[in-house]
Amino acid sequence: MRLAPTHHAVLGDLYGRPGGPWDVPTLDALLSDAPPARGAAVVDARERLAPDEVAARVDRLAGGLRRAGVGRGDVVAWQLPNCADAVILSRACWRLGAVAAPLHHRAGGSELDAMVELLAPAVAVSAPDLPLASMPGAVRTGHDDARWDDLRSGPPCTERAATGEDLALVQFTSGSTGVPKAVLQTHRALACKTVQMLAAHGLGPGDAALMPAPLAHVSGMLNGILVPGAGGMRSVLMERWDPERGLGLVEGESVTFMVGPPAIFLGLLEAPGYSPAAVASLRVVSSGATGITPEFVESAGRGLGAFVKRSYGCTEAPTVTTCPEGEPRSRAATTDGRPLGATEVRIVDPDTGGERRAGAEGEVWVRGPELFAGYAVADQTAAAVHDGWLRTGDLGRLDDDGWLTIVGRRKDLIIRGGENVVPAEVERVLERHPAVRQAVVVGVPDRRLGERVAAFVVADAELDAPACRRWFTAQGVAGFKAPERVAQVAELPVLSLGKPDRALLRQRARELFT
Repeated sequence: MRLAPTHHAVLGDLYGRPGGPWDVPTLDALLSDAPPARGAAVVDARERLAPDEVAARVDRLAGGLRRAGVGRGDVVAWQLPNCADAVILSRACWRLGAVAAPLHHRAGGSELDAMVELLAPAVAVSAPDLPLASMPGAVRTGHDDARWDDLRSGPPCTERAATGEDLALVQFTSGSTGVPKAVLQTHRALACKTVQMLAAHGLGPGDAALMPAPLAHVSGMLNGILVPGAGGMRSVLMERWDPERGLGLVEGESVTFMVGPPAIFLGLLEAPGYSPAAVASLRVVSSGATGITPEFVESAGRGLGAFVKRSYGCTEAPTVTTCPEGEPRSRAATTDGRPLGATEVRIVDPDTGGERRAGAEGEVWVRGPELFAGYAVADQTAAAVHDGWLRTGDLGRLDDDGWLTIVGRRKDLIIRGGENVVPAEVERVLERHPAVRQAVVVGVPDRRLGERVAAFVVADAELDAPACRRWFTAQGVAGFKAPERVAQVAELPVLSLGKPDRALLRQRARELFT
């Protein structure tokens, strides 16, 4: 399948002018011409790769993909844990002008079927133990599939085929409707954001990033591959988050930069072996999630000895706001930052579309050079973009100086440890259970994860959280979407029109589970 942009920013001439924010190299050029990292450039659970080893592997894998028929505009899908192979594969795609399509390593079989059907990838690569490996024709990494060895040992390809307008990346986000959305990003949008974030965080050669978030997430891709690669930094990848191991990596790899939800940093502070000396290398910590308090920012800053700040963004517009290097650090605890560069944020009345005055709350709209090129499905793009502005669905306010504070969400999206969980999707899975007659899912506040998934069910048999986890596994749905708090009720409260009273259920969930 040849994916095509379904949206073009209305300020294209402004962004594309010489010296403007889009006057940047392609991702391949940005990463290949970056200053080399000091020591290892990429570290995972099995290997440490020096900068010249990374470059050589990219050359050979790009050559292998080209030999397999992959060219400009073709989609290469992969389902891998965080590892060096994922970094190399992404960069090899960008060398060829192909579109990298990382699929979440925890996505279940039914979810993958829909993703693969939409993408129709020219090549699919999977770790042997992940669901994509069972797809007909999938190439499995490791020593049991000669096709993988053939791909990564191709004739070196150093020719750069992409242009800035070409699509570079497609990532899936459930958004707020439950319908999977394939978010399309161009080379120039991602390169612009990468350069911008290096400056905003004050990063460069000698820094090291620890990345436990999946590279299939925009945060993982941006802060685990692009920012470290362009900045001459070391990227330390974790397949899954473990606080004790994370603490050891921070100390052992002299990690200076981390991005993640509060649970990551609370885990570090509570891990066995924690001491100020163990985290002494940390310098910049960016945390993005709903409900981050000034108290968390201040206490984490003291415990980690780092500049801890709130940031805001989404897959469609990565890191819209943060507190840039050199700005008053007091704003990092009390706001979600200010727009960067040419990025624009406005607060709009959700009902009328009129712009709100400073200090008033409304829906957050975003426009800027990092904005996505649309969804793979044009109708989804039309519903989300208005005259070049992305309607985020988040609620916030801007102060007189343009600093943004996020106060909530228009929809009922649950964000659990950085993962988006759509209640409607979870409810559909629950109601497929033979014992469940009705289900309503809400988020319940949680100190570590931001929110947890809570379910109220009307059922003919006992159903608890472990049973829910088993059911979701059997249905091929990612485990983080399974309810962790379950209350069985005789009937669900409803509003006058017969719809479930979600506000009342959220209140009950807080009373029962917090």
